Amino acid sequence: MAETTYAQPSTSALPARLLPWTASDGKPCYLYGRGGGYVSKMADRVEAEQLDNGYECLDYVNEVLADEEPDMDELLFLVEPMRDALRQVLRVAKSRGERLPDPPYPLEATS
Repeated sequence: MAETTYAQPSTSALPARLLPWTASDGKPCYLYGRGGGYVSKMADRVEAEQLDNGYECLDYVNEVLADEEPDMDELLFLVEPMRDALRQVLRVAKSRGERLPDPPYPLEATS
């Protein structure tokens, strides 16, 4: 199963998929190929779990902020899980965005 690599993606005919985990040294992992194999399905499951964690974190944040006077300790306790959930969700978005086909028209920058 040599479809996972730790190098930067190459410019091959097939797009590389940014995986939802990193190597032990913190470098990004990419999957080359058509998808649908074991690693691709595992990545799909991990991404789904990461998105669920983001929703759970958001629910908890909403509960804490619904209090008229939220406890400062609770607010500080939220920062790390929120950071982690945001990092994971942004990684999922980046991975999925990189696999979208190019639009048939040029994109204009909006300011």
